[in-house]
Amino acid sequence: MYSKKNIRIMYAMSLLQGMVFYGPIATLYRQSVGVTVFQITFIESVSLALAILLEIPWGVVADKIGYKKSMIICSLLYFISKIVFYGANGFTAFLIERIILSVVIAGLSGLDSSILYLSAPPQQSQKVFSIYNNLGTTGLIFAAGVYSIFIRDHYREAAFLTMMSYAIAFFLSLGLDEVKDQDKSNSSFLLNDFRDCFQEFLKHKAFLLFLIAIALFNETHQTITTFLNQLQFIAGGLNNQQIGYIYIVTTLCGLLGLFSTYLTNKLGERRLIVILLISMFIACSALTITYIPIISIIAIVGMRISFSLLQPLQMKIQNQQIETTNRATLLSLNAVMMDSVAIITNLIFGRLADFHLSYAMMLGVIFSFLSIICYTLWLRYQK
Repeated sequence: MYSKKNIRIMYAMSLLQGMVFYGPIATLYRQSVGVTVFQITFIESVSLALAILLEIPWGVVADKIGYKKSMIICSLLYFISKIVFYGANGFTAFLIERIILSVVIAGLSGLDSSILYLSAPPQQSQKVFSIYNNLGTTGLIFAAGVYSIFIRDHYREAAFLTMMSYAIAFFLSLGLDEVKDQDKSNSSFLLNDFRDCFQEFLKHKAFLLFLIAIALFNETHQTITTFLNQLQFIAGGLNNQQIGYIYIVTTLCGLLGLFSTYLTNKLGERRLIVILLISMFIACSALTITYIPIISIIAIVGMRISFSLLQPLQMKIQNQQIETTNRATLLSLNAVMMDSVAIITNLIFGRLADFHLSYAMMLGVIFSFLSIICYTLWLRYQK
């Protein structure tokens, strides 16, 4: 049963939860209270490790109680995490915030895409995913504009506005309709169900290569465009206000993800993915050899565009692989594999950045190259 109402609500939630007003200075915000880059990435790794432990249980819960209730719980915890972030004054508080957030990450993993996938006709799923991702990007653009024009160096004000945005998103989640088969979601979850999901995963074990490729790609993008880019711009002589404006431009370019479906139809899935993986490799290489602002900006923008174009496509590919009714559980298994890669990448990125920023960027070059190899191997298995 398709639900336009669900799609509209999910779109609105994506927009609101994209409004992270402290986004342009996420690293500088933490550093202002004495948190180091390694501590930031350490917190990220702890969060991902906990998310891995909770991924499958959350998938089981979502398939049992239904996707609507699960989304409401996640949205509430999301809001609570922003309350903690607003009051955080050191490493411990930020760690607590990420622990709460890890519960949300595990809960939302596969949940939002499952709701959208089941609420839209199959032939429109990639387009729906694109719009969903782009609305999150639009929220980021709006928040970055408010930060650059009005907030600037008032970090706490940025955190407060973010908290309010997430509060509204939580209340919107209450209006979702259930799309999970009620008879299935209210039945007892048996061990056999999980075994069936795991067997389904093993049946496509070569798909692990695809997941590793996407994980390396995603985490390289996430670490560099969220944390290290600010350090790159500071090293190039830019100030906080300029960084805010660059953040707006970068986020605007993320809206080009809307063309993911068009480019897929023109170039084909495989060719487009290869182009995007290579683009990430080139961008990391540029960031490794220079701090020149214009080159850094072009590289970061290129990363953002590549990521935005790839996300709807890889979400569609993951959903197409599923042949079981326990969709959230199987997507959680995929996420466990990807998050396991992310734990390692985050720690190495953080440690190298504390030594020298260019070392961390070089690691991005290596991870990007490995993602190309893994994807190429998966294609060979597909043949």
